[in-house]
Amino acid sequence: MTDESDEFETGASDAEEGARPDADTRAEADEAAADAAAATAESAAATESAPADDDATDSEADEVATDSEADAAGAGSDAEGTEDAEDAVPEDVQKYARFKKVDGAQYDRVNDFLRQRTYVTAREWAIARLCADFRTETGVEMTKIGNNLPELVPFMTDTYTPQAVNQARSAFRDKVRKSGATFLYGAMSGFFTAEELDEMMYEVTEIAKFLLEVEGVDLSVEEELEAEERISSVMREVREASTELRQEELSDEE
Repeated sequence: MTDESDEFETGASDAEEGARPDADTRAEADEAAADAAAATAESAAATESAPADDDATDSEADEVATDSEADAAGAGSDAEGTEDAEDAVPEDVQKYARFKKVDGAQYDRVNDFLRQRTYVTAREWAIARLCADFRTETGVEMTKIGNNLPELVPFMTDTYTPQAVNQARSAFRDKVRKSGATFLYGAMSGFFTAEELDEMMYEVTEIAKFLLEVEGVDLSVEEELEAEERISSVMREVREASTELRQEELSDEE
């Protein structure tokens, strides 16, 4: 049993030693097959990944195109908004060209200038001018004036209600009426000589002409002289009439 066992083990050993070259050959063949399979798998993976990269590129291109379209749409929306804002301002308001000579001036500065030389405020002066310019057959367009006041007058920054516009116009009229009555009373009362009245008329006429020029009225030299002559003529008649009236009253008292 021992010998057979030894022989068996010896035969097995010989058989194993004889079989090893074949086993090594098969192992090498298996490794080569495995390498070939791995190479094939890598090639297939590379082939499959290529469309994925293309898809990613297409996706990025789509995003860029979408962003461009969004920007274009936003720009179009802004342009439409600007056009709508321009359309909201009436055409006659856009074309209104008075008060351009005080463009950029502050309200307080204009108001101080007027208060030093007249009895009206800058608000009353501007609105009175607008009421004269925006008058229709049915009346003054006070709503249009109030809503577009900052666009019409450079030194006015707030919009006005129709009631506020009407109030400013009424205040202007009242002050002009009172100023006129004060001036005529001074001219008719005999407090001033003819020379003093002429000098006074020249000063107030220069201020009035300046305000007209600020509003945008261009007066030629001939027009200025004609206006001064007409005013002086009227004042001479007022002075003469008032002198006669006072003399008649004195004679009646006697």
